[in-house]
Amino acid sequence: MTSTPNSSGHAQPSRTHDHAKDVPGLSDARLLLAAAINGLLTIVQVIGGLLSGSLSLVADALHNLSDAGALLIAWTARRIGRKPADHFQTFGYRRVELVGALINATTLNLVGLYLIYEAVMRVVDPPPVTGWTVVIVAGVALAVDLVTALLTYAMARGSLNVRAAFVHNVTDALGSVAVIVAGILILRYQLYLADVIATFLIAGYALYHGVVITRQASRILTLGAPVGVHVPALADALRSVDGIVDVHHVHVWDLDESQKSFEAHIVVERQDAVLAERVKQLARAVLERHGITHSTLECEYGAVKDGCREGEVVTPH
Repeated sequence: MTSTPNSSGHAQPSRTHDHAKDVPGLSDARLLLAAAINGLLTIVQVIGGLLSGSLSLVADALHNLSDAGALLIAWTARRIGRKPADHFQTFGYRRVELVGALINATTLNLVGLYLIYEAVMRVVDPPPVTGWTVVIVAGVALAVDLVTALLTYAMARGSLNVRAAFVHNVTDALGSVAVIVAGILILRYQLYLADVIATFLIAGYALYHGVVITRQASRILTLGAPVGVHVPALADALRSVDGIVDVHHVHVWDLDESQKSFEAHIVVERQDAVLAERVKQLARAVLERHGITHSTLECEYGAVKDGCREGEVVTPH
């Protein structure tokens, strides 16, 4: 992707770029369908729990309801994130998806902690023997969880927001596997420990992904430097450009999951408009090689005098 400068020295991608543009392959319909399927599964599990007298199955139904909620949060965040930039949100609304990811990642962490609590309680006070009704309903739940996971798998690769909802579904699918395997082992061999071990493993999976997504979303929301961009090395690369004397006031951050922004003051050898424009073009080429999609470069000229550079134009940040 190449950039073309405007009169203010801000580089924009040469092809039309909408801040709120969808990641290719994402589908709102899939998210809504997955949420609806989870809602139906919740009803089935509640009925199964009431028929079998299993409180654990009813509790799992509530977990599925939270999965549906996670999918709806992801869908809502995507809808808002698609709105174009306006005079209230000049960068657009794409970061709303990161807020959605942070909400769902937080609930994932809570689910993981709750599962650890449940596992400990099962050691202290083992539950009654699981009935075959619970195992059968868990099998149905597993099939549904796999379908909803497949619906969101492709989308999860390009969006933290959808990935958090996807992990919710995978966690629930693993829970269904645990209910089936542990249920059979308990019914046939009275191996209650299998249920506890499986619960700890699922809790670990949920917490791991919850923490990873929380860190990634938080880094972008707090304007952290993009992953893979070494700021000192990038500044040195700019200093090596012919005509640039120094680089300072360097700031690099992620606008969202796909766009990186850069701004800096570059000191040029002499006050020459033609030289300044040529230097900016060379600098932008360096930035593009480092994956920067938006850049703002401010030129300064001359030697240092009384702590300022002669010809420097000071602008607020």
